[in-house]
Amino acid sequence: MKRSPFYRAPDPFPQLSAFRKFICLLCVVLVCLLAALVLLFLLPLSKPVKVEPVSLSLVSAAPAPASPPLSFSEKGKSFSASSLAEEPEEPKASTASWELVLVNGSHPLQEGYVPELSTLEGSGEQFDSRAIGPLEEMLRAMESEGLNPTVCSAYRTQETQEALFQNRIDRFLADGVNPDEVENLAAQRVARPGTSEHQLGLAADIVSAEYQQLVEEQENTPEQQWLLTHCTEYGFILRYPREKTGLTGVIYEPWHYRYVGEEAAKEITEQGLCLEEYLEQMVSPS
Repeated sequence: MKRSPFYRAPDPFPQLSAFRKFICLLCVVLVCLLAALVLLFLLPLSKPVKVEPVSLSLVSAAPAPASPPLSFSEKGKSFSASSLAEEPEEPKASTASWELVLVNGSHPLQEGYVPELSTLEGSGEQFDSRAIGPLEEMLRAMESEGLNPTVCSAYRTQETQEALFQNRIDRFLADGVNPDEVENLAAQRVARPGTSEHQLGLAADIVSAEYQQLVEEQENTPEQQWLLTHCTEYGFILRYPREKTGLTGVIYEPWHYRYVGEEAAKEITEQGLCLEEYLEQMVSPS
């Protein structure tokens, strides 16, 4: 007998078929539960974010809190990012140092000022007791190399400075200089009383014993050549360089040396400054 093409044989294991259906249904339920959990997890993340309008006003913008500067230390010295970026480096000496007292036409000495003095070896000249040691050491170093320096002027009293200034005025008047201009002209060569570094006790006029002339040619002597090279090692500077007359108010004096301390002397010379520029840099570093 021929069977119909739609004939389906009876299931020989009806219990196994029911079990399969149960398993399939269970899988569908589990998949639905898993999908529901995934949707619950992702739904909060998909919520739109409300974007507040940003103001471009620089005035109303709140400044960001300042972050502490990056810093580190090395061999006992501390450094910061801000300090490393500073150029030039600030001078290390303090403007409060007694060695750096500024005395010039616009910075006179306190009235009645007299430093503690000591007498220079082999000379009747006097110098500030705190700095006479370096001066004597420098002169001995020169002599040990066969040079013959001499200090022709160091500390001056108020009376001595008055006499020197008046003498310069008289000489200019004798040369026919206009009386209205004579004092200002004299002050370029001899400081007005009360404005001379010699009264401070930290200045010395050092010349060659073989050529004791206070003229520009003094710069050509072996003594001056040695001083220009080595004076900073003892804390001295050439106080009135040729190219700084406009700042110092004093003519070029290749014999006039001022004690400022070793550290300041090296910084001033290395940077090509005069004392006025150096002190201004210390107060207002660039």
